[in-house]
Amino acid sequence: MKKAFEFLKQLEKNNNREWFAQHKTEYDLVVKENKAFFNQIYNQLQEHDNLKGIHIFRIYRDVRFSKDQTLYKTNFGVGYSRSKPMLRGGYYIHLEPGNSFVGGGFWGPDAKDLLRIRKEFEISTSEIEKITSDKTFLQYFGELQGDSVKTAPRGFDKNHPAIDLIRKKQFVVMRKFTDKEVLSENFQKEVLLTFLAMRPFFDYMSEVLTTDLNGEPLF
Repeated sequence: MKKAFEFLKQLEKNNNREWFAQHKTEYDLVVKENKAFFNQIYNQLQEHDNLKGIHIFRIYRDVRFSKDQTLYKTNFGVGYSRSKPMLRGGYYIHLEPGNSFVGGGFWGPDAKDLLRIRKEFEISTSEIEKITSDKTFLQYFGELQGDSVKTAPRGFDKNHPAIDLIRKKQFVVMRKFTDKEVLSENFQKEVLLTFLAMRPFFDYMSEVLTTDLNGEPLF
């Protein structure tokens, strides 16, 4: 990651086409090394899970409809998806000087899945609370994160004891890494351990999203 970080730091200071074109060879080398690293993680994780694919995000920003006209991202990212419909959730690595993290979860569940999750929490939160209070979960992630709607979703009681969970529209976890940790020899191992620590959360959510409210299989 040393070359990747050095490139990103320079890119942040010179975020323009001219500089990028002059350093395209350097960029291509970094991308090649990143792909090797990301594929190693994929192969290791595949031994513990059933992955559908790998998506390495482009460094080029889509500025067509954005007020921010910055041309290039100052991070490298990769996502790993699980095999649907039985396995749900996705893994993510974000590499950026001063802002690196490994995370995963349910960033943008569709309306049907989101309603199913909310209905589950309306009935009971005992399982999700057991998972998020486990010492391993707390050690790696601290808490369940994700954006929420401002008020109670339609059809739900705003005074429900679990309204904070029901209001969520994203269900994600994240573990931050310092630059020193990313550049260490143990980083690859720590990424895999972090992903494995998500599994109880993923397994529970997969069970919810593959059954109806009576626990009957949907697939």
